[in-house]
Amino acid sequence: MESIPNPIILQNFTTESGVLYNLLPLSFALFGLPLHTAPVVLVNHALTGNAQVTGENGWWNDLVGEGKTIDTNKYSVLAFNIPGNGSDSFSIENYQDFVARDVARIFLKGIETLQIKELYAIIGGSVGGGIAWEMLALAPNITKNLIPIATDWKSTDWMIANCFLQEQILNNSSKPIEDARIHAMLCYRSPESFKEKFQRTINQDLLIFNIESWLAHHGKKLQQRYQLSSYKLMNQLLKTIDITRNSDDFETLLSKTPAAIHIIAIDSDLFFTPKENLETYNELKKFKENVFYSQINSVHGHDAFLIEYKQLDNLLAAIF
Repeated sequence: MESIPNPIILQNFTTESGVLYNLLPLSFALFGLPLHTAPVVLVNHALTGNAQVTGENGWWNDLVGEGKTIDTNKYSVLAFNIPGNGSDSFSIENYQDFVARDVARIFLKGIETLQIKELYAIIGGSVGGGIAWEMLALAPNITKNLIPIATDWKSTDWMIANCFLQEQILNNSSKPIEDARIHAMLCYRSPESFKEKFQRTINQDLLIFNIESWLAHHGKKLQQRYQLSSYKLMNQLLKTIDITRNSDDFETLLSKTPAAIHIIAIDSDLFFTPKENLETYNELKKFKENVFYSQINSVHGHDAFLIEYKQLDNLLAAIF
């Protein structure tokens, strides 16, 4: 079962930077059992994703659905569209108005509006996982399980640097979405992944390297279905993940939550590195019992959370 109800309209929302939005539509999708009849799993989408996590065009069909790890016969699965992500008619022109925590606050207001008292789990990869961290820091009792995948509670200098380059491309290129996507693919994959896939082969039709035609293809594909304003906004969110920004320190924030935290890293992730994830885990272990760390082994880098679903399946089986 799937329903895409009318959006929730948030009134008089002030962002962390002090900008007032009189009306902010929050569209969402529901899958599986009706709300208030089963435990609720919130799935936060990544940069080019949306609320369509399963079903036709579902970007996480391998993981969410009937008889899948997150079984829609057992759970109510809820997914919000990040306002301005391009999946509805609402767009945000001043992307710098927002930081990741604003989206966490918006999602929490959505949950409150839907009268959900507690979630069974919040799961998200990449920027969606960063927003999940921000939600837990703001509302320590909101969920029983936090499952951040290929992400962290803060954007590192490396992440900020790559997002800065993305922003330069998006603001200055004559083909902004295509060029930014080509750079982003280098962050989402790994040198080993490219080596395994392309082996320095030549595209005989175009007389260029296959890696080049593949990157160009990904650029064009995104350009056809994605809005520039959405890309700028999502990149800004990726750059501004930090639960401690203008707030308490890491330990103060996370010692308040009873939630179990299941950190899942990817051994070849060049974007949110496993080293950072391990540091987060070790930091949490100093003051919290129910913290778990596991790793996806893959040559595919950051994108492995969308590719290695069998491993992810095994890692999540115990929770679901």
